[in-house]
Amino acid sequence: MKECASLAREGYETHLVITATANEVRAALLQGIVLHPLEKPRGRFSRMLRQTWRCFRIAKTIDADAYHFHDPELIPFGIIFSLMGKHVIYDVHENLPQDILSKDWIPEWARKFIARIADGVETFSARHFFSVIGATPTISERFKRVNPKSIDINNYPILHELDFDGGYKEKTNEICYIGGISKIRGIGELVKALELTKLDVRLNLAGIFSDPVAEKDARQSEGWSRVTELGFLDRGGVRKVLGRSMAGLVTLHPVENYLDALPVKMFEYMAAGIPSIASNFPLWKEIVEGNGCGICVDPLNPIEISEAIDYLLSNPEEAISMGARGRAAIEGKFNWKNEEVKLLSFYREIIGK
Repeated sequence: MKECASLAREGYETHLVITATANEVRAALLQGIVLHPLEKPRGRFSRMLRQTWRCFRIAKTIDADAYHFHDPELIPFGIIFSLMGKHVIYDVHENLPQDILSKDWIPEWARKFIARIADGVETFSARHFFSVIGATPTISERFKRVNPKSIDINNYPILHELDFDGGYKEKTNEICYIGGISKIRGIGELVKALELTKLDVRLNLAGIFSDPVAEKDARQSEGWSRVTELGFLDRGGVRKVLGRSMAGLVTLHPVENYLDALPVKMFEYMAAGIPSIASNFPLWKEIVEGNGCGICVDPLNPIEISEAIDYLLSNPEEAISMGARGRAAIEGKFNWKNEEVKLLSFYREIIGK
């Protein structure tokens, strides 16, 4: 949506085909975006097959100069548009082959085979697209060997979208996690850490479980009594949660797909002026500890997570300083305004406007 809003403000006729509610359609129109809503799919395979066909049919009627898509399920239709002479941009937010290796719903014996197929399909397709946009430098580098026009446009937060106007000292002992919830995203260790904290702390949990087993285990854990479950939140809801939380958690497991990722939630915590408790991956340590805006821990160690929570809640002045340094890093480097410049320059190359 950020990319669409930036392009619309620049004067491009911008269409977005996506699962959306009536309210989201109206909100998009206010930003100059024509939103074509898709019905919510009934399951994973419905989304991968029927939903992609509906998306293609709508996109084809628009007859755009450029087609910009994210979901790898749309790759075959991207090739069709490319053969029709359209500029096609594949916007990649994850290392798909590595992501497949961590999918619990795929039988373990089949993951490597499927991952190899996905890698081959992406590599072949990238040669035929105008460009590939990577959400991180690591992703864009992966595609540059087959498509030299590949660039990175990082999904950093919009300045002032998550500003908190209240005072930090008025916050209570609340922390937050915002995003998808699953085993490899650390929900088990996080709930266990709540059992081990010395302080009376509550976790604002905003997101949807994608892992039924992890959900069952989490709900049966003693630490679940300290969880305030919020479900999926819109941007206004996210802002409120960040505003009342003293720290944000992003303790994802050390799977290959996460080591070089740039998690949106971590930068949103920084934008909101609260410290992060993050996994101790080298890249994340460089960002979090390098900017003095949080604490990095072993994501598989609930004791380390609990100690980091206790430290920040017991030292509010230090937490305030960390939050301020994180906010300064967002204003100086990790913000959408800087990435928007790259996006608009890229589109001027395509369309010449």
